[in-house]
Amino acid sequence: MPVSTLCALAVGCAACFTDIRSRRIPNALTFGAAGAAIVFHTVAPAGAGFVDAVEGWFVGALIRFVPCALRGLGGGDVKLIAALGAWLGPMNAVWLALYAGAAGLVMALVVAVYSGYLRKALSNVWFLLQHWTVNGIRPLEDISLEGSSGPRLAYALPIFAGLVMAIWLH
Repeated sequence: MPVSTLCALAVGCAACFTDIRSRRIPNALTFGAAGAAIVFHTVAPAGAGFVDAVEGWFVGALIRFVPCALRGLGGGDVKLIAALGAWLGPMNAVWLALYAGAAGLVMALVVAVYSGYLRKALSNVWFLLQHWTVNGIRPLEDISLEGSSGPRLAYALPIFAGLVMAIWLH
């Protein structure tokens, strides 16, 4: 297994630990990991190169920017996917984000069922879609991360699941 893949897995594990413990992913971890990935890929003989690492970071950040701007995803989650993208490269950042989204949906459904919040969650999704139809796509404070009374997810877990799937399948 390449060193860059092992580093991405280590970063993902560390993010899961901190996110489960505090529901936060520290900037020192995400920016530090991204910087380390860029340096590694620039100087290591087995590295993919500076451009590939920077493109991976940008792709990871851009893919998750819209959900974050709509206040449905935290900034730490976006920075984590970007940092992992810097380790994996731009195409694998796309796969990572897609698999993480699928894993996040499954996790959200399981947590909603377990906590008795599923009916409210589905109602919120319907309300959000109606809001977007009338007002255009913009955040709705009542059901944003900050304004919701629903259960909070440690989203580093589905990101890690997406990371494992991206590594395994691509």
